[in-house]
Amino acid sequence: MAPTDESGQATRHAPPPGTTPSPGTAGGTAGPGARMPRWLPRAMVLALTLIAVFQLGSWAFLQLTGLLINILIAFFLALAVEPAVSWMAARGLRRGLATFLVFLAVLVATAGFVTLLGSMLAGQIVKMVEDFPDYLDSVINWVNGHFHTELRRVDIQEGLLRSDWLRNYVQNSATGVLDVSAQVIGGLFQLLTVLLFSFYFAADGPRLRRALCSVLPPARQAEVLRAWEIAVDKTGGYLYSRGLMALVSGMAHYILLEILEVPYAPALAVWVGLVSQFIPTIGTYLAGALPMLIAFTVNPWYALWVLIFVVIYQQFENYVLQPKLTSKTVDIHPAVAFGSVVAGAALLGAVGALIAIPAVATLQAFLGAYVKRYDVTDDPRVHGRRGPRSGPPAPTRLRKLWARRPEPGGSTTAGAVEGGSGSS
Repeated sequence: MAPTDESGQATRHAPPPGTTPSPGTAGGTAGPGARMPRWLPRAMVLALTLIAVFQLGSWAFLQLTGLLINILIAFFLALAVEPAVSWMAARGLRRGLATFLVFLAVLVATAGFVTLLGSMLAGQIVKMVEDFPDYLDSVINWVNGHFHTELRRVDIQEGLLRSDWLRNYVQNSATGVLDVSAQVIGGLFQLLTVLLFSFYFAADGPRLRRALCSVLPPARQAEVLRAWEIAVDKTGGYLYSRGLMALVSGMAHYILLEILEVPYAPALAVWVGLVSQFIPTIGTYLAGALPMLIAFTVNPWYALWVLIFVVIYQQFENYVLQPKLTSKTVDIHPAVAFGSVVAGAALLGAVGALIAIPAVATLQAFLGAYVKRYDVTDDPRVHGRRGPRSGPPAPTRLRKLWARRPEPGGSTTAGAVEGGSGSS
């Protein structure tokens, strides 16, 4: 019988010191009437809030991706024109006026090039349309002569006009006019956005740097200004070196096109120089396609000569011209440059491929100041040569092996080995 107190209730024995009450006992916290901890509702609300903020931020980032890419392009364009703007501002011009003059010169040159190229293409398209019947007659005569057929141009034209493919193509082209117009308007708006932001970045560069440094401690301010200066040097150097290579490439192709008497040689030379240098990876082949097409209309053999010249000049540019011109402006290894272009294209498309090289060059130059370098030992293996081996020379080792070879009747004797070593 359990001991009772004066009220008749059973006495409750306290657990021994150092032990924990078991669940379900009076001293436990997990009984049927236990309450929820006070911190749990707040933690759940905080977790839901963080998830909502993350989802909202992801949605906003996806919606603003186009604007952010335009701002990135504008920033690198402002870095590219920064040396010219600073040079004009140092000689008394207000920075806004200097920026306006630089952008005006770039826009005038671009508009002149596009107008000249457009007129050239329009003239060549008209000429190709006018000469198309003659080309078609020559192809039909060749087919009839080799395959003993009786094709006629009138039958081919009537078949094309009555084909379902042509009818569907015309209908799709008519419905796609609005889409093309919308894309053109969107492209013009993006161009205006990029020019506006780049103008503000270039004209208010000092004010932007002061605003950025005002929220940083003095030690960090020096690092930011140093990184900014490196970015300006590398981006401007990349642009100017590419411009110089475009000039050399344009002159070389102009000489070839003039020798072959290809029409519109100056415009084609400018096209080859700019496209081959400022469109990474595929720019060379895209630039050479148009001169080949125009040369083909003059003489099919001329197109082959243009192709051979483009391939040879590309090798000369990659191994001779480009290392000399970019060694002091954008000093990065060709493999690193190619990898950066591929990575930039994978991340941001054509924009990433265009800005990848100056971005990587800036990062490499900035990190180079914090990487400790040591003098390289004078070892032949550093230069790709194998050092001399210790031991007897190769002819001596071969003679010893020859002396140890087994004879038909048994193995060699020690005297033969000694004789072979002595003769060495």
